[in-house]
Amino acid sequence: MMTRYTWLKPCLWTAVVALLVCGLPAWSQGQTPAPSAPAAASAPPPLSSDAPITVSSPSADDQAAGDPSGTKTGTANDVVHADATKPLTLADLVNQAGQNRIAINFTWTLVAGFLVMFMQAGFAIVETGLCRAKNANHTMMMNFMVYGFGLFAYWVCGFAFQMGGSAGVTMLGGANPLSHEFTIHLLGHDWGLWGTKGFFLSGATYDVGVMVLFLFQMVFMDTALTIVTGAAAERWKYAAFAVSSVLLGAVTYPIFANWAWGGGWLSKLGANYGLGAGYADFAGSGVVHAVGGLTALALSMIIGPRIGKYNRDGSSNAMPGHDIVIVLTGCFILAFGWFGFNPGSTLGASGALRISTIAVDTMLAGCTGSFGALLYMWIKYGKPDASMSGNGLLAGLVAITAPSGYVNTLGATIIGFIAGLLVCVSVEYVDRVLRVDDPVGAISVHGTNGLWGVISVGLFADGTNGVKGLFYGDPTQLVAQLIGVATLLGFVFTLSYVANVAIHAIVGQRVSAADELEGLDIPEMGALCYPEFVLKPDTTPSGAMATEFKAGLQVARETA
Repeated sequence: MMTRYTWLKPCLWTAVVALLVCGLPAWSQGQTPAPSAPAAASAPPPLSSDAPITVSSPSADDQAAGDPSGTKTGTANDVVHADATKPLTLADLVNQAGQNRIAINFTWTLVAGFLVMFMQAGFAIVETGLCRAKNANHTMMMNFMVYGFGLFAYWVCGFAFQMGGSAGVTMLGGANPLSHEFTIHLLGHDWGLWGTKGFFLSGATYDVGVMVLFLFQMVFMDTALTIVTGAAAERWKYAAFAVSSVLLGAVTYPIFANWAWGGGWLSKLGANYGLGAGYADFAGSGVVHAVGGLTALALSMIIGPRIGKYNRDGSSNAMPGHDIVIVLTGCFILAFGWFGFNPGSTLGASGALRISTIAVDTMLAGCTGSFGALLYMWIKYGKPDASMSGNGLLAGLVAITAPSGYVNTLGATIIGFIAGLLVCVSVEYVDRVLRVDDPVGAISVHGTNGLWGVISVGLFADGTNGVKGLFYGDPTQLVAQLIGVATLLGFVFTLSYVANVAIHAIVGQRVSAADELEGLDIPEMGALCYPEFVLKPDTTPSGAMATEFKAGLQVARETA
C-alpha cells in the first residue's frame, strides 16, 4: 500500500506550498485592519479665495521650442492675476472662468450681429432685381442709406426707448446700466411703456455689455426699416424716405420692441395675467418683420400704385423686375444672414447650446417655405415661378423667426410650408383685392408671414424652452400671441399710417409723374445705374404708351 501511494506525497507537498504562496498574502490583507478615515485635522483646509495656488506650467525652454500639438499653449500662465506681483489665487481662476463665458457670448452675439448687418446686401439686391432697370440706382441708394439713417436715429433715442429698462441681461454680463422703464399702473399691474436709459449711449451706458446689445438690436431694427423700401420702390421721393426711416428707427419700432423685448407690458402678460409665458417672439417675426411689413402696407396705401399698374377696370398689370439672377442671389445672402438672426438671439453660446436646434429649425422652415411657394405656383399657373420661389424661402424664414427658439423640427417644417403657401395667396390678395402696389411682395413676405410666425408660437411651441402652445396643452399662450397680433395691427399700423400722412403733407411722399415715367435714377439720384443700357419706353400690355400712362396716373391718384 505504501508503495502504491508513494506518488501522493510530493503532490501533497506541492499543493501545500502553492496554497501558502497564494493564500498567505490574501489572508494577511484580510487580517490587516482597514485604514480609518483620516481625521478632520488631516484633511486639506478649505481653499480661500485669496489663497495662493501652486500650478505647474511648461518651462520657458519648452515654450520657446514651439508647440505644434497645442498642448503647451493656454496654461495657468495665461490666467489674468488680480495682482501680478502675487501668486495665482482661486479668485483669479473663478474670475477668469466668468470672463471667458461672457467673452464667448460677446463674440457669438457680435458675429451674429455682423451676419444680420450683411443681410442689408441681400435685401438691397433682391429689391433692386425685382424693380425695373431705370430705378436701380434709386432702389440701391434707399437700401444703402437706410442703414445710416436708422443707425443714427437708434443711437440718438431708439435704443433708449427700446432697451433702456432691460437691465439683467445675464448672457451679456447684465447690461445693468439699462436700469429704468417708464411705467403706468393700470388694472392692478405696472405696464412698461418705454425705457429711459441709453440716449446717445452716454453716461453709465458707456458699458461693454450695453455696446454688444446695442449693435445686435440695431441691426434688427434696420432690417425692419429696409422692408419698407421694397414696397414703396419706383415712386417714393428720396427726401420722404429719409424722414420716414428716421421716424421708424427712432420711435415706432423701438416702442413695440420695448413692449416685447425690453421689459414692457406685452412680455409681462404671463406674469401679470397668467397668459402662458407672456407674448413670446424669440427673434422677431412680430417685432422686426410684422412691424416692417405693416409700415410698408400703410405707406403703400398712402403713396398709391405705380403708373400703369392698374387698368380702369381694376385689373392689374405685371411689371416684372429686370434681373432674377441678383434676386435669387440676394435670397441666398438673406438665408445665410438668418443664421445670425435666429441662433444669435440667444445672445450667447455658453449656456445656450440650443443654438444648434434653432439653426436647423431655421434651415428647414426656409426650405419648406420655398417648397410651398413653388408648388402653389406650379399647380395654379403651370410653371414654377423664380421670384415667388425666392419669396417663399424668405416667407418661411420670416415665419420661423418667432418660434425658432420654442419648436421642434416637425413644427418648423409645417410652419415654413404654410408660410410658402400663404405668401402666394397674400400677394394675390394685396394686389387684386386691396389693389395695393407692392413691387417686391414685402407686405406679404414680412407683414402677413410675420403675423403668422407670431401666431405659430401659440400653436407649435413644445414646452422645451419654457413656452408651450395650444397643440401641447396650453391655450393661454395662443391668447398672448393674439394680443400681440392685435397690438401690431392696432398700434404699429395706425401710428405708421398717421406719421406717413403727416410726412406726405409736409414733404410729399411721391415723385412727379414725369420723373416716375422717366425712371428715378436721373431725377432723384442724378445718375443712371446702367448708363450703357438702352432703356425702352414703358408700355402697357396693349401697346399704348403716354396716353395710357396718363390715364393710369389718374387712376393712381384716385386710388391714393
